[in-house]
Amino acid sequence: MQLTRRFQSAIAQSVIATTLLVSVAACAPTPTREGTGEYVDDAVITTKVKAAFAGDPTVKATQVNVETFKGTVQLSGFVDTRESAQKAVDLARGVKGVKSVKNDLVVR
Repeated sequence: MQLTRRFQSAIAQSVIATTLLVSVAACAPTPTREGTGEYVDDAVITTKVKAAFAGDPTVKATQVNVETFKGTVQLSGFVDTRESAQKAVDLARGVKGVKSVKNDLVVR
């Protein structure tokens, strides 16, 4: 009977350890997927870039979409002038944490 309890305890510990290991591995980043911390960082960067756009009269914040992945900000949407597009890029580059800016803005 005592051997059975020890065996059950060992199995329970193995199951818990395996579950924790899988949980940690699931949160790990890959080249195409962010880890949990990176996702939060990118969300903060996106918010700061959008706030910078909202505070600038040159860039129409509602016309520019902002997405961030591992510190790279992608700008897309439509702007009225080339100057507006460049101002959006400059504002995004000025946000702390931005590693690079991909400009997919279209002037119409």
